[in-house]
Amino acid sequence: MERMQRVVGQARAAFRSGRCRSLEFRLQQLKGLERMVREREQEILAAIHADLHKSGPNAFSHEILGLLGELALAMDKLKSWAAPQPVKKNLLTLRDEAYICPEPLGVVLIIGAWNYPFVLVMQPLVGAIAAGNAVVVKPSEISENTARLVADLLPQYLDPVTVRLLFAMQELYPVVTGGVPETTELLKERFDHILYTGNSAVGKIVMAAAAKHLTPVTLELGGKSPCYIDKDCDLTVACRRITWGKYMNCGQTCIAPDYILCDASIQSKVVENIKATLQEFYGEDVKSSPDYERIVNKRHFQRIVGLLKGQKIAHGGEADEATCFIAPTILTDVSPESKVMEEEIFGPVLPILTVKSVDEAIEFINCREKPLALYVFSNNKKLIRRVISETSSGGVTGNDVIMHFFLSTLPFGGVGNSGMGAYHGKHSFDTFSHRRACLIKDLKMESTNKLRYPPGSQKKVDWAKFFLLKRFNKSRAGVVIFAVLISVLLGIAAAVVAKNHQAVLKSKALLLVLAVQSLGGRRLW
Repeated sequence: MERMQRVVGQARAAFRSGRCRSLEFRLQQLKGLERMVREREQEILAAIHADLHKSGPNAFSHEILGLLGELALAMDKLKSWAAPQPVKKNLLTLRDEAYICPEPLGVVLIIGAWNYPFVLVMQPLVGAIAAGNAVVVKPSEISENTARLVADLLPQYLDPVTVRLLFAMQELYPVVTGGVPETTELLKERFDHILYTGNSAVGKIVMAAAAKHLTPVTLELGGKSPCYIDKDCDLTVACRRITWGKYMNCGQTCIAPDYILCDASIQSKVVENIKATLQEFYGEDVKSSPDYERIVNKRHFQRIVGLLKGQKIAHGGEADEATCFIAPTILTDVSPESKVMEEEIFGPVLPILTVKSVDEAIEFINCREKPLALYVFSNNKKLIRRVISETSSGGVTGNDVIMHFFLSTLPFGGVGNSGMGAYHGKHSFDTFSHRRACLIKDLKMESTNKLRYPPGSQKKVDWAKFFLLKRFNKSRAGVVIFAVLISVLLGIAAAVVAKNHQAVLKSKALLLVLAVQSLGGRRLW
């Protein structure tokens, strides 16, 4: 417990030193992170292979390529992301400065997941650094090789020791390794934001711990992501894309299609197309394919094998506990009440359930917890849009799977039981920033403020209604008259409130009439 207090306390002291606030410092850290990825690429790939039996090309594609893109985007856009954002003003604030200022939250905690052990720590870290925070990093202990490497590499490339020596070794980006006891102690500390990637059960524990400190959370959870295949569809293309998304990383992907819904008349064709694609991807002997990963450990292996009991296996089903190998498996005629439909599979097992129509598919989806992702395949774009409009999920991809994850302009996150909050691209920066409302006034024209000062009157209320509720059109004439109105009406209001001379009111009114006449009496609102 003392260790966690010390780690978080030092990170908070480092944040309060102010050294991570400047854009120059943030850019230096992002460049350091990029240099780490490029210089230590082979070590990173080796650690991922040791944890998940993932080949070099697959590990680079899944965990490094997107991260490099995220870093490039953050470094290119940081200045504009962090700049004050002017907002629209009303009549009463027309002369004032009004803007939103993104500011760092403070000390944030990122808890990674084991299925993509590098990118699911590093990608949110990019956003947290870009936003100017101190970050405590907790990689998953299940992917122990990658966790050790992250703990070893980050201090070498971020917030260098030469800088830390000047600040009494206060680390801005400490890495905490260990299992459940360490994470439990860490969650007792106060953070300014927590981002957790994992399952819903642990997500509830994280949220409960955060609630004790009123700490906001981003929870990237999971769920059973459905995939509906319409009869009006190119099954060859659809099944190839589904096969890729389902069996990549041995099915251990939070947004992998969890099960298929389709009409009974095309079920056998779906099975045959997926079988053909599996042979195309992995060859006759899947176990020897360098592109096919393994289940992360024996506990998860046994859990997945247990889901196959009593099921009709249309393809696959072979398993080897010694190597944590489970072959790509397809289940047909699956009952909605079966065990395999009760929990997220998170493995290479694909159940197929038959439905009679898209209406039945939509009802089936809506009767269950909101998933992290939803997929629908059809030549009919109206049908795809209907499924989107009548269901709810964290994200949707039509006529493909997983690809919405790779578009940084789209927020990635869940809804309901599949999570809350989002990140990726600027959404990461926003997640780890406080959007501070700023209004700067001057000390002039105090007479106009008498509208809001006591004593109250109906006349003051009427003027307040005008200033706060009136909407002007955006034509050229409207803009010009709008500007004239401001100067005139502020003067009139001030005169009325101050009970000024009638001559002042008449001169102001005359200016208003002349302005309207000069523009041909055009409509103002």
